[in-house]
Amino acid sequence: MSRATACLLYWSPRAFSIAFAIFLSLFALDVFNEVHGFRQTVFAFSIHLVPAMVIVAILIVAWRWEWIGTGMFSLAAVYYAVTMLSRNVKNWPAVSGISLPLLLIAAMFLICWIQRSNVRPAH
Repeated sequence: MSRATACLLYWSPRAFSIAFAIFLSLFALDVFNEVHGFRQTVFAFSIHLVPAMVIVAILIVAWRWEWIGTGMFSLAAVYYAVTMLSRNVKNWPAVSGISLPLLLIAAMFLICWIQRSNVRPAH
């Protein structure tokens, strides 16, 4: 495996995880369209940032242990899909827009874990 391929394989799941956390945090900005007091707006903004913070927490663990990232990102995707579908939310594009990127990130961490001896940078 070339050095460029190994570098791409190592950094891709991490970069996509960061991008996905930023994507999820953009949904928190909708609280500023509502007319509430400062405290209520800050509280609502904090609550809306919880999913992005969960992704960041998973990424922190997955950065070192790719197999844990594989499992946790997969579980997050399944949990989101099952939760939305059990609430009779039949908006498949919305469910897919969150679950499929999580599964893609899990797959990238799995590949990185399988190829860890070729991929991991020297410390």
